[in-house]
Amino acid sequence: MRILELTEETRSNILENLLKRSPNSYGEFEGRVDEIIARVKKERDAAVFAYTRQFDGADICADNILVTEEEIKEAYASVDPKLLEVIRKALVNIRDYHAKQRQFSWFDTEESGILLGQKVTALEKVGVYVPGGKAVYPSSVLMNVLPAKVAGVKRIVMTTPPGKDGKVCASTLVAAKEAGVDEIYKVGGAQAIAALAFGTESIPKVDKIVGPGNIYVALAKKAVFGYVSIDSIAGPSEILVLADETANPRYVAADLLSQAEHDEMASAILITTSRALAEQVSKEAEAFTAELSRREIIQKSLDNYGYILIAGDLEEAIATANEIASEHLEIVTKNPYEVMTKIRNAGAIFLGEYSSEPLGDYFAGPNHVLPTNGTAKFFSPLSVDDFIKKSSIISYSREALEPVYKDIVQFAECEQLTAHANSIRVRFER
Repeated sequence: MRILELTEETRSNILENLLKRSPNSYGEFEGRVDEIIARVKKERDAAVFAYTRQFDGADICADNILVTEEEIKEAYASVDPKLLEVIRKALVNIRDYHAKQRQFSWFDTEESGILLGQKVTALEKVGVYVPGGKAVYPSSVLMNVLPAKVAGVKRIVMTTPPGKDGKVCASTLVAAKEAGVDEIYKVGGAQAIAALAFGTESIPKVDKIVGPGNIYVALAKKAVFGYVSIDSIAGPSEILVLADETANPRYVAADLLSQAEHDEMASAILITTSRALAEQVSKEAEAFTAELSRREIIQKSLDNYGYILIAGDLEEAIATANEIASEHLEIVTKNPYEVMTKIRNAGAIFLGEYSSEPLGDYFAGPNHVLPTNGTAKFFSPLSVDDFIKKSSIISYSREALEPVYKDIVQFAECEQLTAHANSIRVRFER
């Protein structure tokens, strides 16, 4: 991995380089995505089936697009029982963590006849997209479905691309069944997002679409936003490790590579106050890469978006971490809890040398659907909040309105909205 002194110039160059990974920078694909969406909107099932044959090589039709109970039973029979046990353990942790996020309706009343409040309602129908292709992600099933279940969503519809044999990965099906998905459809890519957004003869229109995917999926979600809600437009994965001389270089190198293996555009950055640690981590990363199964992807990721930055002091390192606003931030310093209090921008924060990023990906409980590409400055992880909506409640009696109605009339007339003023005034005509 390249080692650089942390200066204003290097920080600026790195931020500019990282921003190139944003889905907002991939305008060249938007025309193709728009074409797919328009065709699915017009031709519905026929377009979905045609694109599935074209992109996935699978012969899908109205008779087999919905995963059957028999297919789910076959999936359970083929999944390693030990994996099923792990899925169930992780499910409990994820569900329990998100249960603490639940919000409830509230109402305040006054003797004068005023009632104000907030009504919290779960979304009716949610679509969950689960990727296929280069890798399978049963963990993404749990992370996207369980907050919706905890929130009280009534109908959860999942789409995922089939293999050429028309089947869905067994571990994905098992995770979906365990998490409580109501329906699973064999369709992926931008065509799946369009189908969920507008509905087809087979696939129902939903209120919100969540879940990760490739650039076509990300751009499709961006395009249908407004017709439906979405969670976010996720970019490639990223990790930033903040470390001092007390960190174990072998652990740090392993953690950096855990994100670099996602794809060639993933980012892995170490910011440290120790040159000795920087050099050791670089050597360990090189050694690990040579023996890991996804070494080609890892190497391209590190060549393009991997950095080891040497900061003058810990304050400079923290300031840079806040500027980068990484999806995953590991703090491996003498006092990680103190450093954590100074972090403003990060999707998920991992404290100490035994809290490596995969712990959050799979098992601990907090959601692994996180803001990327600096959006942690203003976005949060996926949560129960993403699956509810709030309605304001207002009730005034005549006795409560009378002392203030002239104030409201004056406000309305100030804005030259005379019908607003009249709506209040008419209630107190002699």
